[in-house]
Amino acid sequence: MEANLQATVAAEPRWASPSMLDLVLDELAYGVALATREGELLHANHAARHELARRRALLVHNGRLRAQAPQDAPLLQEALAKAAGGRRSLITLGNDEAERVCLAVVPVRGREGQAGVAALLFSRASVCESLMLCFFARNHSLTPAEENVLAHLCRGHSAPEVARLLEVAVSTIRSHVRSLCAKTRSSGVRELVSRVAMLPPVATALLYEPVH
Repeated sequence: MEANLQATVAAEPRWASPSMLDLVLDELAYGVALATREGELLHANHAARHELARRRALLVHNGRLRAQAPQDAPLLQEALAKAAGGRRSLITLGNDEAERVCLAVVPVRGREGQAGVAALLFSRASVCESLMLCFFARNHSLTPAEENVLAHLCRGHSAPEVARLLEVAVSTIRSHVRSLCAKTRSSGVRELVSRVAMLPPVATALLYEPVH
């Protein structure tokens, strides 16, 4: 079956169109970028451009990827070099938790099997993008209050913490949680959050600053 699927995809030339692939990548909530061993940025989808434009742990200077913190530069260079040699890396740049960026750096092989270009796959900024959370809420007929509570639960907050953030009684939050579980047929908060976390990673409409 897998061989038949590969043959079918190979027989459809439209999937080989870089412009169409770019459009698909731009819809992902995950940032995806391509760079050479020397760090020259070859391509970045919208999510990656948005992250790079924020200039947190990783940025672009004169067309090349650069770590914001000097101590992170060798880590980034080593990961790009490993990818050029056909090896994968998982790195975290930045010391401050709010500015930290986690990247999977993997080799991209050409048709002859040669490496040399690295794909940088960015971690998602949140468990679920607001667009998909909105879709999930509408699909299960959640009220705006229930959707708001669910969003806080997906950020890792407990019921008492959500109550404190929303300035309501804990009993009110627990009532919302019971309703959420009933409407989504979830056994509890853990299953509910897990279901939301596994939703397709579709990006929201972001404002994309230019990458320098």
